[in-house]
Amino acid sequence: MSTSAKRVDSYRFIRGFTAKLAKNWIKMASPEEIPWTPLSKPLAESRVALLSSAAITLKTDKPFDQERERQDPWWGDPGFRIIPSGSKAEDVRICHLHINPAFGESDLNCVLPLDHLQDAVLSGRIGSMAHSHLSMMGYILQPEELLQQSVPSMIDVLKGEAVDVVILVPT
Repeated sequence: MSTSAKRVDSYRFIRGFTAKLAKNWIKMASPEEIPWTPLSKPLAESRVALLSSAAITLKTDKPFDQERERQDPWWGDPGFRIIPSGSKAEDVRICHLHINPAFGESDLNCVLPLDHLQDAVLSGRIGSMAHSHLSMMGYILQPEELLQQSVPSMIDVLKGEAVDVVILVPT
């Protein structure tokens, strides 16, 4: 397989000036130090949760706001949703304008690998799986509300379940 076949074009669903501007913003960003916290116990004794950026919601839950994003392409829904560990593809929908939802809606493991996480528990590689996993919109150009309101609430959910490790599942 050629290198070009492996490329992911994160901008394929945006056009014109917006696509050019977003690509230039990425080039102008200065690298920041990534915060790192070593595990306080072995992974085999840790509780693990997943955080997907695929904008997954339960069909019974409020969808992410795609209409506002259609009207204002600079905006992305800063909220998050809780996805229970027993969720299956038929329980969810994906509300994201920048990915093809068909893959995750037919196989949830594409965007939230709950079955693989459960396999890691059964094999003893991780201690346990959290009851709740989180999903947010991966396309947020103005992250202030996400950082000030949603992230502290997500942390509260994770702390409430004594989660030791969060695995980001980017889309």
